[in-house]
Amino acid sequence: MRPFEGIKIIDVTHVLAGPFAAYQLGLLGADVLKVEHPQDFDQSRESGSDRALNHQQMGTGYMTQGSNKRAITLNLKHEQGRQILKQLVKDADVFVENFRSGAFPALGLGYQELRALNPRLVYCSVTAFGQDGPRGEQTGYDHVIQALSGMMATTGTREVNPIKTGSPVIDYATGTMAAFAIASALFQRERTGRGQYIDTAMLDVALMLMGSHITSYLRTGAEPKPKGNAMQYASSQTYETKDGLLIIGASNRGQHERLFHALGRPDIAAQSSHEERERRYQEQTDELQRIIAQRTGLEWETYLQARHVPAGRVRPIAESLDDVQLSSRRVLHKHAAIDGIEGAVTVPLAAFKFAHDGPSVESPPPRLGQHTDEVLAALGYSREQIAQLRKEDVI
Repeated sequence: MRPFEGIKIIDVTHVLAGPFAAYQLGLLGADVLKVEHPQDFDQSRESGSDRALNHQQMGTGYMTQGSNKRAITLNLKHEQGRQILKQLVKDADVFVENFRSGAFPALGLGYQELRALNPRLVYCSVTAFGQDGPRGEQTGYDHVIQALSGMMATTGTREVNPIKTGSPVIDYATGTMAAFAIASALFQRERTGRGQYIDTAMLDVALMLMGSHITSYLRTGAEPKPKGNAMQYASSQTYETKDGLLIIGASNRGQHERLFHALGRPDIAAQSSHEERERRYQEQTDELQRIIAQRTGLEWETYLQARHVPAGRVRPIAESLDDVQLSSRRVLHKHAAIDGIEGAVTVPLAAFKFAHDGPSVESPPPRLGQHTDEVLAALGYSREQIAQLRKEDVI
């Protein structure tokens, strides 16, 4: 039995952070019901590099975090649509939404209204800036938050900055943080019997991702500067090999010593105190570059890792995904066949493993509104009533 089996989640989210939060809980057994507007549906359905899938409203941006969910359509601007959602909430455990702050209370679907229907409900709101404060009503996406949080200012090189990270790290981190908060609230509910309201903000998550920079700045007033591929110590940064870049991660004193002993330089290995490494940064860097340039990246990676020195080539994603380590860890799941889609679709599974009853993919991402009739029938609606709701653009 996976951890969240028997837990019902109403997922009224779109794009990335919100859907990813619900997806992680769905991998662990939760029954996730994705709710979308019948016409103004989750825009991620039309995002991704495969245009044919985008035209089917099954874009890779959507399918990345769509597995293990059921999907229905509801027009929440219509009174009947809101009434149906409230029926669903009555026996739900979790409600997740990531629309503009104040949007759901304005529809009569805020925490206080839904809590009155279900006191045990865990209600999670995911927004750019949170529900309060002077920016509470403002909106933003990953790249906007990277800019406003200061993350872009710390990314890049001294010559080229600020730079946005290549992946939407704040979106994924926010989804992960929201999933953790929901899991915590469910555990808390087991002890108290009460539901909970969770206010998750992307800006807050961005600050958590820069925790050490923030503590250092607030203590010393020194702004963290973009360093590119250079680091504090010569033994922990990037070097040019015969055929590309190599990252060495000999961060601590023992790793520094192992690195230089492995390179036949016991004299530099002895220069291992933090103060001396900082003082001799440039001369150690120059010597390392001279040595590393003599072999290929793969040769150095193999040689250094065999001597317990962290090192890895800078690889394109194609080579990274071909690493046998990924298949041995089951980080990815391949949908061999999805109805109406030609070829396999591979999606991320989870970044952890359980000894038993852990995360798993049981069903492919659903089509828009695929389970609407099934869900409404379970609520007691007849075929004729469902047809009328569709005719009135409620579903």
